[in-house]
Amino acid sequence: MFSKLKKWIQLRNLKDARYRFLFDEYFSNELVAFDCETTGLDPKKDEIISLAAVKIRDNQILTSEKLQLFVKPKGEINIDSIKIHHIRACDVSNGITSEEAALRFLDFLGNRPLVGYYLEFDVALINRIIHPLLGITLPQKMIEVSAIYYDKKIGLIPEGHVDLRLRSILRDLKLPELTQHDALGDAITSALIYLKLTQNQKI
Repeated sequence: MFSKLKKWIQLRNLKDARYRFLFDEYFSNELVAFDCETTGLDPKKDEIISLAAVKIRDNQILTSEKLQLFVKPKGEINIDSIKIHHIRACDVSNGITSEEAALRFLDFLGNRPLVGYYLEFDVALINRIIHPLLGITLPQKMIEVSAIYYDKKIGLIPEGHVDLRLRSILRDLKLPELTQHDALGDAITSALIYLKLTQNQKI
């Protein structure tokens, strides 16, 4: 009941009818894994500088159906963030605006559920862009891979502590750690984790 009310309120607030498709009933077997690189770690003030998404269909990661965008921020990139993603201001000086990136992402996403690692942060950044533009926030179902992993592991660990660091999850699931830390690589990594955890394999 609450979800229906929330959907109704969102639809009423939608400023651009072209994006009504985001609220269509979901009947597909496709998902979208998603990740952002940012100017810093504060979702209330930092900006997206790179955004990537890749489709998952029939338990396959469709790297041929991907989205990878670079965004020119209005502010500076935090030096600590550069040490992680190695994206400097000069690397995104010809990037598109955050508004264009967000709308292109919505066109790619459609009404598919979102998959990611610590999705809450990335979704908060997207919502900060699309809410002023469209009057809504992302209505998609969110699938957090660290939460799936936690639920599968917590009963197996006597002391009740589950290491949710990305590197630890990959090591435990015997998945490769991609050498380059970027939005596309991280989106693919989230997709790999999701598939590993949802194909009834022992972990």
